[in-house]
Amino acid sequence: MESANFEIPRGSICAVLGPNGAGKSTMVKMLTGLLAPSSGGATVCDCDIRDPKLRSLVGVLPENLALFDALTVTEHLQLTGAVFGISQAETATRADQLLRVLRLEHGRDTFIGECSYGMKKKTALAAALLPNPRALFLDEPFEGIDPVTSEAIRVQLRAVAQRGITVLLTSHILSMVDRIADQIVMIRQGRIVWNSPIGELPRGVEELYFDLVESAATEDLAWLG
Repeated sequence: MESANFEIPRGSICAVLGPNGAGKSTMVKMLTGLLAPSSGGATVCDCDIRDPKLRSLVGVLPENLALFDALTVTEHLQLTGAVFGISQAETATRADQLLRVLRLEHGRDTFIGECSYGMKKKTALAAALLPNPRALFLDEPFEGIDPVTSEAIRVQLRAVAQRGITVLLTSHILSMVDRIADQIVMIRQGRIVWNSPIGELPRGVEELYFDLVESAATEDLAWLG
């Protein structure tokens, strides 16, 4: 993506909006150290994005979920705890709580290869939350999730933000963005076209998005019906 300059205050939720291919997932990969920028730089939690230490500070829900078909839901969380040096007992406690909140208890022993897309998404989100990161980067956390779990996720993200964890998320669900975000960043063709606190939007999120980013197709398909 092209030059993009913005700052997210600690303990706030920033929603990055844009069409497919605008550069949202690329931004997430660069800010979490998964992709080196071709130029420029950034800091996350006072850590340069090129510093390997960054990965111990952030939780990531990636675009491709990065799960293993041959592991169960619970085994993914156990593996996450081990990677981050969390004791087995503490990992088990956190995993049990996350599985309850995300309505995954019934599928805890299901292999990922047998899970629905929604179950996979919730497993990846639980793995991102389990290490208690200083910042969360969530690529489409509400896509493919049932309404009740979406609301549970929204409540949890608001709670972790209030405890000082910074959240950057991408989403196409503008109605949810309107309810959860403190800051709105809109991207079109790799460039930021809007960046402000949500309270400073001149009109609703959806209306501004359609004006600045992309408009809905209005051609009448007369041959239908």
